[in-house]
Amino acid sequence: MQMGDTLSYRNNREQAGKVISVSGCLAKRLVLSALLVATTAVAAGDWTEFRGPLGTGHIPGGQALPTDWSESKNIDWKVALPGRAWSSPVVSGDVIWLTTADEKGHKLSALAVDAKSGKVIFEKQLFHIEKPQFAHKFNTYASPTPIIEGDRVYLTWGSPGTACLDTKTKELLWKRDDFVCDHFRGSGSSPIIYGDLLILTFDGADHQFVAALNKRTGKTVWRTDRSVDFQDLGSDGKPFRDGDMRKGYSTPLVIEHGGFTQLISIGAMACYSYEPKTGKEIWRITERAQHSASTRPVFGHGLLFYPTGFAKGQLLAVDPGAKGEAADTHIKWRLKRSVSNKPSVLLIGGLLFMIDDGGIVSSVEAKSGEVVWSERVGGNHSASPVTDGERIFFFSEEGKTTVIAAKPEYKVLATSQLDGGFMASPAVHGAAWILRTKTHLYRIANR
Repeated sequence: MQMGDTLSYRNNREQAGKVISVSGCLAKRLVLSALLVATTAVAAGDWTEFRGPLGTGHIPGGQALPTDWSESKNIDWKVALPGRAWSSPVVSGDVIWLTTADEKGHKLSALAVDAKSGKVIFEKQLFHIEKPQFAHKFNTYASPTPIIEGDRVYLTWGSPGTACLDTKTKELLWKRDDFVCDHFRGSGSSPIIYGDLLILTFDGADHQFVAALNKRTGKTVWRTDRSVDFQDLGSDGKPFRDGDMRKGYSTPLVIEHGGFTQLISIGAMACYSYEPKTGKEIWRITERAQHSASTRPVFGHGLLFYPTGFAKGQLLAVDPGAKGEAADTHIKWRLKRSVSNKPSVLLIGGLLFMIDDGGIVSSVEAKSGEVVWSERVGGNHSASPVTDGERIFFFSEEGKTTVIAAKPEYKVLATSQLDGGFMASPAVHGAAWILRTKTHLYRIANR
């Protein structure tokens, strides 16, 4: 697990939630315990949320994951999935959980698949939507990724509905369908867990807010509206509203910096820091040209890294030790060239790796923002890459996987091709990949 010389992972979901921590010398002393935590997570075989158990795209442990495959090579099983959905798979034990929806968005369903056989062991419609919102053809009605904790799985489709199921009995424990948010082109933000809170993000054309629910009951604990001024009046003084400039798809990350825990959440036009227990805003970085932010931020070396989104997308490095509006004081560097809009970035040691939507991969020095190299691997990319610390895996919309070395020098190690394209990000089950294409679910292992 490549975490940099100041990055550590502390996993105590019940007491403190998931925390990415940086605190100088203290972080160095915690590195060994962090590795033990990661090893435990690997032994359990769990890939519990969007971007994995660390929330960063890192695959803990030393599994011998395959680097090349095809429709006739290294396929344990392949199963067609019902409906149309871009949500990523999550894994607990030997069960894979997914969401799906019909093409029109009326039927929103949960799926459970046996990871060893590929058999669908549970399928249930949890919500029926009489009049679905519009979803762009590039999106689906089931794009947010579920999250698993212990014997519960939490599934959301955005404002149409959120539900909690018992992973063993498959019993519905609670559900909510009362949040009002026009997602404008479809939902995409995935839920996260912090302590006893399930945190949901709603950035729509009409309402923009973050909400925390009691994960056991589903009741609202706090709700915080986005504070940025969306400037409802145009230059002519008449009311003006551009849904694209208000919506977002990003998934938050909880960090600890300077002894304080922060919930980092990217919305339209701004990135926010909140107190995760109360929802109180700590600071904000406003970038008025950004919208539709889709990535999950990463944190290390005392800096927060995230692409700002569409329009004039940039990669920012931000010092999270801020208060109030901090765009003029706490942005440490920005990169404007070949920045991803949809795939999240990876932090491996002292380097950031990212792929833009058009297939250009870049390596960037985390502390300075200097580009080490930039190369074209081709294809279109929406899925977020993952790494085992030695290799980086990129999954294209055309079904191609490109594997490069996680090193300062650019080197392609392998390429693979499947029939369907990737919109969902990958998951891991032991030493095997769980890959969702536009139509099928695969388990891929060395054979």
